[in-house]
Amino acid sequence: MFTDRSTYQGHSPNGSLPLDGAMASTGMLTLERPIVSRKTLPKTARQAVIVAGGKGIRLRPYTTLIPKPLVPIGEDHSILEIVMRQLAEQGFERVVLAIGHLGSLIRAYVGDGSQWGIEVEYYQETAPLGTIGPALMFLDDCPDNFLVMNGDIITNIDYADLLQTHIEAKSPLTIATYERETRIDFGVLDVCGDSVTSFREKPTMTYAVSMGVYAVARRTLRRYPAGTPLGFDTLIEDLLRQDRHPASYPFAGYWLDIGRPEDYDRANLEFETIKSSLLRDL
Repeated sequence: MFTDRSTYQGHSPNGSLPLDGAMASTGMLTLERPIVSRKTLPKTARQAVIVAGGKGIRLRPYTTLIPKPLVPIGEDHSILEIVMRQLAEQGFERVVLAIGHLGSLIRAYVGDGSQWGIEVEYYQETAPLGTIGPALMFLDDCPDNFLVMNGDIITNIDYADLLQTHIEAKSPLTIATYERETRIDFGVLDVCGDSVTSFREKPTMTYAVSMGVYAVARRTLRRYPAGTPLGFDTLIEDLLRQDRHPASYPFAGYWLDIGRPEDYDRANLEFETIKSSLLRDL
């Protein structure tokens, strides 16, 4: 069962009942209560965990007063709204939002998810837990396989196909990957001992990078105790040491990680061109 940890100043959560006694003297009430889901989902249901608790330091000043998942893209949408619409359109039934910095604004904006036809629950981080760590806090309530993703990416990937491909492959972890190219501005030498064996003038290097979207089997995370910070890097290194190789889900469509001001500017410049592929439900 999910637990909602919320802090309120001066009044009860519904704003109608003042606090009394020792609580009133501090003006603070911390509640720990179960979130009652509108329905019990089967273990084969489609669920995504969206990590949305970061401070977005690299994207300042845009994120000084607004959490990064809520920064506007185009004239009418936020990053998080785009992701929520995509997941709902692709048949996902529940999203768990792991929130921290300015999390109350995300709650106010998203609500219970009914505006997009998807159930939304929240996990309030009291300390950073990494990309994977929040899922450990409610692992028993997760389906056998589910998505974990960053809350600051714009992509037209087929999330449902990624999850289904992962399930069929019975992989411990499947990583959505994107091919990047980097031009080296120097001549590159291959050296063996004291000898130069080959030379390439300003080559272009091609490599696969993680898109920040993962499909994970619940059993993969069982060995990690709840409350343990767990990043994607630690998880993949542990799996490789165990000779349990994660799967790659190559993607060649649109993907942009909104990590820096120039990335955000690019997303807004390109949005009208790619809008129809991102938001097919409109």
